[in-house]
Parts: sequence; C-alpha cells; structure tokens
Amino acid sequence: MDIYIIATKGCSHCTNLKHELSDLGYDCEIKYAEDHPDLVEKFQIRHSPNLVVNEEVVFREQPTEGQLKAFFEAL
Repeated sequence: MDIYIIATKGCSHCTNLKHELSDLGYDCEIKYAEDHPDLVEKFQIRHSPNLVVNEEVVFREQPTEGQLKAFFEAL
C-alpha cells in the first residue's frame, strides 16, 4: 500500500498525522507541496495536510484517530 501525506512545510498537523499512522502500523512519507507542485496540481491541493492512499486523496484535513482506524479497517 502506497501512503503519503501532502502538506506545506509550515503545517503543524502533518507530523502528528505521520505518528498516528505509525501507531496504526502504517509507514508513510511526507511530500511537501512546495517541493511537489505536480502533486498539488494533480490532486488539486488547497489545504494541508492531505492523506493519499494508493494515489487517491482520502482525507483533505487532519483526520481523527477514529477516522483513520475506520478507513484502514474498511480496506
């Protein structure tokens, strides 16, 4: 499963999201919008953070721990 976070460099939530994913047993990478304008355009990114799973934006904001658990359990 390919998981990454698209966030701005000033986003205070992306590190927390990465830790929550790690606690659930999922590895991810943070891709900064400033360094990846192609992803910003491809996924029409307007806010930060965004969680992308298998090339689909599944959250366009900081999800709760419960939302993350429910999402990954449903896969």
